[in-house]
Amino acid sequence: MRHHSTVGKKERMNAMGLDREDTAEKFNDLDDVMASPAAEWKRPWWVREVAKPTMDIDWDVTERFDARKIQQVSWKKYVGEEKAKELGKRREEKVRQWMIDQKSGYSLRDRALDIAGAQAGSVGTSFLGSWAKTAEATKGEGEMFASDASRSRLTDPARPKPLSPEELGVPRYEGTPAENSRMIRSALRHFGATQVGYVELTERNRKLIYAEDAMDGKRIEFENVEKAYETNEKRVIPEKARWVIVFSIQMSEELIKRKSGLMPSALSAAATGAAYGQARNAIDQLQCFLHVLGYQGLMGTWFNGLGIAPAFAVLAGLGEIGRINRMISPEHGPLQRVFKVVTDLPLEPTKPIDAGIMNFCRTCKVCAEECPADCLSKETEPYWEPKGPWNNPGHKTWYEDSPTCRTWWAVSTAGCSTCFAVCAFSKKNLSVIHDLVKIAIAKNRIMPDKVNAFFAKMDGVFGYQDQRNIDDWWGMELPPRGTKNVKGTQLD
Repeated sequence: MRHHSTVGKKERMNAMGLDREDTAEKFNDLDDVMASPAAEWKRPWWVREVAKPTMDIDWDVTERFDARKIQQVSWKKYVGEEKAKELGKRREEKVRQWMIDQKSGYSLRDRALDIAGAQAGSVGTSFLGSWAKTAEATKGEGEMFASDASRSRLTDPARPKPLSPEELGVPRYEGTPAENSRMIRSALRHFGATQVGYVELTERNRKLIYAEDAMDGKRIEFENVEKAYETNEKRVIPEKARWVIVFSIQMSEELIKRKSGLMPSALSAAATGAAYGQARNAIDQLQCFLHVLGYQGLMGTWFNGLGIAPAFAVLAGLGEIGRINRMISPEHGPLQRVFKVVTDLPLEPTKPIDAGIMNFCRTCKVCAEECPADCLSKETEPYWEPKGPWNNPGHKTWYEDSPTCRTWWAVSTAGCSTCFAVCAFSKKNLSVIHDLVKIAIAKNRIMPDKVNAFFAKMDGVFGYQDQRNIDDWWGMELPPRGTKNVKGTQLD
């Protein structure tokens, strides 16, 4: 039996985060949520849905990956403790000196923007939900739709625990997978997501869920239990949690392209940090939304979450894998960060796509040629052999040298996103000429390699890879988050 009306009360919609005063769209109940235009995902006509991704996958070779091997965690091990220590020391010295010198792109205000976007926010990521950290402490009577353990939603670590349908004395929400998918997409768009897709877990693609957590090394296991739980040794996903919600947060093109030559600046790094900062809240809101409906939403202990983000994005049809070994979408290129939540809410899977992106990457190579660390492959064809233990085997791609990339982060003092910034698909998705080029990339069958190489060259000729004045950004009139410019700014 379906129970749409059980969430119609204003207070409960507020508990779900769907009655915020700071947004233009208001919802009275879940029927409104599913009827919202945001629930529809209308891709351009030239983006073709396919049965399998354009990237070849050998599931027999694919393994469940130990997330502790990624370069963000094991970089010191790969380059050596002494070298890492020396690079860290030099980085600190340069950061301080460049702020004193007010170096363009590295001044105090540039650093402040980067730090605020990446580190500020109401919550961190957690497996069961932010309220679960105080599960026993937050039980009790008080407000009808949140426990009274704390009245402070932002500053007090004892966050209010949203109540489940059982605690509220109402049936949980029930809908078809198609209805649920529309509802989640609409809610996530409301929470700030750019694109939303879904993957149903199988014995094969479940290998994309990490074997061990990156932060604390806890095992991630599946068990035939009703509720997810964690101990000191493991985090357990119920077998019935068979769906992955995959969504992206768009980054500002105007911001990410404010680099110093090929070297990223603190200002360009702010584009990446802001996406992660915004995702923290979107993930928490999604977990809360699912909990109030009567379902589970499971996330990892940090942004990479429970599994391999680019792989799930490709399977969900958000985009294709590119030469940078990251997801590139037809609409926004690589200018997105990908996140995922595992749930037991039945969803309708979205299909992989073919928009000609991976094939375009064969001949383009701009990202590899412009990479200041020289850590991206310049091979024309993708290959099966990983570069090192930081790569998961089993798919045919252009594997990157991650430790070298991470070393450059230390040298630059501001991470690095040069490959994202120079990508030919890194556009605002607002110009007709860009659409015409994308159509040709997706549909042209007459000498496609030569045509694609011509488009890649023209991208440079028309100045999309040129240096932009860094300090000009501070005087620009930009929309919220700087992701949709309607004023005719420099990069339109």
